[in-house]
Amino acid sequence: MTREEELAAQFTRARSRLVGIAYAIVGTVAEAEDVVSDCWPRLVAADGEERVRDVEAWAVVAVSRRALDVLRSARVQREAYVGPWLPEPVVGALPQPSAGVADPADRVTLDDSVSYALMVVLETLSPAERVVWVLHEVFGMPLSEVAGVVGRTPAAVRQLAVRARAHVRSGAPRVDVSAQDHGRTVAAFLAAAGNGDLAGLVALLDPDVVLTSDGGGVVNAARRPVTGAERVARFLLGVAQKRKWGAGDRVEPTVVNGGPGLAFYAEGELSSVAALTVADGRVLRVDIVLAPAKLRRA
Repeated sequence: MTREEELAAQFTRARSRLVGIAYAIVGTVAEAEDVVSDCWPRLVAADGEERVRDVEAWAVVAVSRRALDVLRSARVQREAYVGPWLPEPVVGALPQPSAGVADPADRVTLDDSVSYALMVVLETLSPAERVVWVLHEVFGMPLSEVAGVVGRTPAAVRQLAVRARAHVRSGAPRVDVSAQDHGRTVAAFLAAAGNGDLAGLVALLDPDVVLTSDGGGVVNAARRPVTGAERVARFLLGVAQKRKWGAGDRVEPTVVNGGPGLAFYAEGELSSVAALTVADGRVLRVDIVLAPAKLRRA
């Protein structure tokens, strides 16, 4: 086996973890995969100058730095986005960290750690805060090493971590709900919406529920978040009443970023994905992605 083949084998084993890190930072799968791909030739070049002894550790740092650059650039574009910008949903299983590693933090299940509601909250952090939070809280990287990734002193990184942790805790409630409970809530939600049952739908929504929809300026969507159980329920029922269902149209329960969600199909093609944040039998958030560019990989 040549040295490049050896590097390729190690890089491939780490790839799913690297894509998971990049996705948590930049918010889209396509950009995450591009970030990881960009780091492959850099790895070969770096190894040519001085042998890289720990390929995965080197790649984590390189991917994180590149993802930080991409996020900073993307923030400028997202400021001009039409309506709310939501992260790209991952329907089904998220990329998992590489197997066979010693550090328990490396065995984190991204499905449990990067919920859709959390991804939405991460959008409100500064790029540096987001990288610090992802690397330290999700992947267990020591803050002293994170400091080298973001180019800050360890003391400054500790402050970033404190701010990010407080912000995430206040904006993304941690929920521990079984798949069975999720299923019951989603089924009841679908039944109430499908039957036009306003009272039943309101009862399933948290009083402070928030609904956000992202059409990307291409598909009609609410330009601002809708808040409150009755307002959200009326909005959902209004959308359902306006929609004309054809032979190829359907809605199916699904998994979005490891949590409960719904997939809507029009004429057999995926037209939107709704991520539901559920706790204690009630829906806390409804995040609907309609932008076609964000559904290509769903």
